[in-house]
Amino acid sequence: MNLASLVADSARRAPGDPAVAGPDGELTYGELDRAADRLAARLRADGVGRGDRVVIWLDKSVAAVVVMQAVLRLSAVYVPVDAANPPLRTALIARGCGAALLVTDPARAAVLKDAGPGTPPVHTLDPDPPEGQVAESGVPEPARPDDLAYILYTSGSTGEPKGVCVTHRNALAFIRWAAAELGAGRRDRFANHAPFAFDLSVLDLYVAFLTGASVRLVPAELAYAPGQLTAFLTEERITVWYSVPSVLVLMIRDGGLCDTPRPPALRAVLFAGEPFPAAPLARLFGRWPGIRFLNLYGPTETNVCTFHEVTADDIGGPVPIGRACSGNEVWAVRPDGRRAGPLEEGELVVAGPTVMAGYWGRPAHRGPYRTGDLVRVGADGAFDYRGRLDRMVKIRGRRVELGEIEAALARHPAVNEAAVLVEGEGTAARIVAVVVPDGTAPPGLLAVKRHCAGLLPRYMIPDAVVAVPELPRTRNGKTDRALLSRAVLPHPPDPRAT
Repeated sequence: MNLASLVADSARRAPGDPAVAGPDGELTYGELDRAADRLAARLRADGVGRGDRVVIWLDKSVAAVVVMQAVLRLSAVYVPVDAANPPLRTALIARGCGAALLVTDPARAAVLKDAGPGTPPVHTLDPDPPEGQVAESGVPEPARPDDLAYILYTSGSTGEPKGVCVTHRNALAFIRWAAAELGAGRRDRFANHAPFAFDLSVLDLYVAFLTGASVRLVPAELAYAPGQLTAFLTEERITVWYSVPSVLVLMIRDGGLCDTPRPPALRAVLFAGEPFPAAPLARLFGRWPGIRFLNLYGPTETNVCTFHEVTADDIGGPVPIGRACSGNEVWAVRPDGRRAGPLEEGELVVAGPTVMAGYWGRPAHRGPYRTGDLVRVGADGAFDYRGRLDRMVKIRGRRVELGEIEAALARHPAVNEAAVLVEGEGTAARIVAVVVPDGTAPPGLLAVKRHCAGLLPRYMIPDAVVAVPELPRTRNGKTDRALLSRAVLPHPPDPRAT
């Protein structure tokens, strides 16, 4: 079994069952199976073969799902790029992974003409290819378990995004665990809230395809529209919801999630990517008795490696990230290198089938993966999340390396140096750019936003700009971020919270 076979298997069992619905329509399993085969043949004619990377730069849509399935059927590797990405960053990713092809729509294809040398050929997607126009793909050999299935690009500390390489074996270990834990079946309807470039979307799509369930795509324009998201839960008869906690907090605060009748079909709420604030979780948990609440944890490099099912005992405090799952072994390492015992803290380390193959363009990853997350081992052996050991932060559930934003700011002609801080948490988190002008007038917020919009995804664009004559330094010459936070932010965050 591989990811390419899941839709075909469900199509053989129940071709007329709904598979995926989105802003551009709905396909049954039989229709999705045929559409993926047709497109696979066209991509094969464009030269795509085993192991080739195909960048997908499309709006979240059923069409994008068809492209992913078509790429997998060629034993190739898909590389989803957020639809809101600027063209230069998309081209950088495409060049970085040595893509054989970039699939996009006509409007985006037009702006890629100026993306620079080395950008791969562009395949402009026909949104509605005629039935029977293209023969089936005829792939001679299916993908092997350790072949790459997809590459997810995350924020990079060096100023450039880095590609996390995920094999079919990696993905299936998580998908099978999640399907079993949820007891997923053909009657389920999964809500896909996360963008396809975000690892949360793997559960929505592939647990549905494994079990013959239906996945309902949340349109990008609704992603942070709380009232419409609340209505989506009921109108689409969603049984399993999965998102970052900040989205659920927004739905509670501004979307009436706790003031409307309980969604009649809903049976499980999954959340990941950041801690769920205690007060809104308590309100939702108390409002929806009988619905399962699961806290899933894991960086992109490991997918979900621990989980915890929320109980009444957890309400009022931080929810544990729990115990190992997906066939992994998980432990904490103290600063002295020894394994942490009960009530001790250390860096979380993961070994097992979901650990990535490596970063694209770098040596293959071998052995356990050190997450960079600080945890406390509970008396029962479960883990409590305590914060980050490095400068990576979470902004509304998205992992952000502040160094990548700083590198973009440093490219502004009026900026000599830059540092980035985060003020607040959850939905209130703000990215603050601290800049040292190059002797001219400092750039304003609008100028900084316009500049960064050409280099960074939307969620990484600064919300505020502060100009300073110089950055404070530590004794070893590095930026003293603690001192800078105290000087610049009215209410500096607890460093453990970021």
